[in-house]
Amino acid sequence: MRANDTRREDKTVRAFRFVMFVTLWLAAASAAGAQAAHLTAKEAKNHVGEKATVCGKVVGIHFVSSGKGQPTFVHFDEPYPDQIFTLVIWKFGRPEEIYRDKELCVTGKITVYLGIPEIVANNPNQVQVQK
Repeated sequence: MRANDTRREDKTVRAFRFVMFVTLWLAAASAAGAQAAHLTAKEAKNHVGEKATVCGKVVGIHFVSSGKGQPTFVHFDEPYPDQIFTLVIWKFGRPEEIYRDKELCVTGKITVYLGIPEIVANNPNQVQVQK
């Protein structure tokens, strides 16, 4: 093998390593971007239709025993009827005991009901207690 061939091979290896590095970096950046954004309860209204993690202080919990499906409504940052974000829980745990006066984060698709942004949680893994 001649010296010229060795240098050409070194350049090819370096170029391959660079391309692999950029490819892996772009893949990691894309994966990070696919994760849910972390928002405050107040910011949720600007992200309707998106999957996100919304965090805030629980200031009120209301269990509707007579309602269809018996939902529990968890209000963030401001009490009902002035809540700025609502977590709707369907049939898991005892949220009125577990989440009262806690800082929570909930992950899911942000929707709007009667003008208030909300996330509907069907799984306890969607809710994380912060304090």
